[in-house]
Amino acid sequence: MRAWQWLSLIVFGFLVAAGPAASTNLQTLEIASKTGVHAFAVELAQTDDERAKGLMYRKELPEGRGMLFDFRREQEVSMWMQNTYIPLDMMFIRADGRILSIAENTTPLSTRTISSGGPVLGVLEVIGGTVRKLGIAPGDRVAHPMFRPR
Repeated sequence: MRAWQWLSLIVFGFLVAAGPAASTNLQTLEIASKTGVHAFAVELAQTDDERAKGLMYRKELPEGRGMLFDFRREQEVSMWMQNTYIPLDMMFIRADGRILSIAENTTPLSTRTISSGGPVLGVLEVIGGTVRKLGIAPGDRVAHPMFRPR
């Protein structure tokens, strides 16, 4: 009986430890810039509903975390900050993994549209101020399975 209790406790510990990571489904994304390689743990927004909700209603976003929007094909996209309470940096990324444009410190709760300025496959949203702090710029390369370098 004692061995069964230990086994139950170990299994419960693994479930608790794995729970948050599995529920948020985080993936690693890296950006190579002039200041080095910067890693982020990102949630994926792949469906229309996930992309529509994005980071709305969140009260915080830790440094090093973000959301990667997958638009499935290169196209011009527009984002907004409706119901988003925290300032974000938005990086608009082409299919080859190069950052096309960046919107820094977007205004919380704004309904103003923010355009990619050209065709992109994805958008990475991180906490406002990250781009400036890490020296990330248009032309930097994003490494994630979603993007295919040319």
